Amino acid sequence: MPGLLLGDEFPNFDADTTIGPIKFHDFLGSSWGILFSHPKDFTPVCTTELACACRVSEEFTKRGVKMIALSVDSVEDHHSWSKDVMGFNGSSAGSLPFPIIADDKRLLSVQLGMLDPDERDKDGMPLTARCVFVIGPDKRLKLSILYPATTGRNFDELLRVIDSLQLTAQKKVATPVDWKPGEKVMVIPSLSEAEAAALFPNGVTTTEVPSGKKYLRYTQL
Repeated sequence: MPGLLLGDEFPNFDADTTIGPIKFHDFLGSSWGILFSHPKDFTPVCTTELACACRVSEEFTKRGVKMIALSVDSVEDHHSWSKDVMGFNGSSAGSLPFPIIADDKRLLSVQLGMLDPDERDKDGMPLTARCVFVIGPDKRLKLSILYPATTGRNFDELLRVIDSLQLTAQKKVATPVDWKPGEKVMVIPSLSEAEAAALFPNGVTTTEVPSGKKYLRYTQL
């Protein structure tokens, strides 16, 4: 995503949304945030994604993460589409538990590098890709994932990486492949054995490898 790198301050943009006008940093407050974009309203994959996002919204709330979606249609279209999304979930509620940004002029999509050059609407206009941005309480970008318009996201994975981001922001650890909360974590290489022993009272175990280097260090928090 051109011009926006991990650790950069996320733009404090103004936007019209389904809950009214917002200034992004004010919307986030002191919370973590996740912004996820959608190619277009009233499209099949996007509807399944938003429906899933609604079903797991309480999981994001538990983690102190504010959710906000984006699509390249008007606020009016968003409100109408929201009824379809909730209907797909078997609910008669007409509104979503999070706002949707109206980026009908595609200004924000261009600013954040979210347009998919291979996918266009019936008028030939480029659609937004399925971008995910996770923003920390310091308003800096902590994670970005870019999916093509044809591939739906996995919200269980988004929750998993947020768990990892929040843990590693507080502890001097890293999370290994397929890690889930409660499992062992890895001690970061910059810690000496003495520092690791002092920080992790549950002990540190090292996996032996042919090189003899002791870099695969695990601990249970």
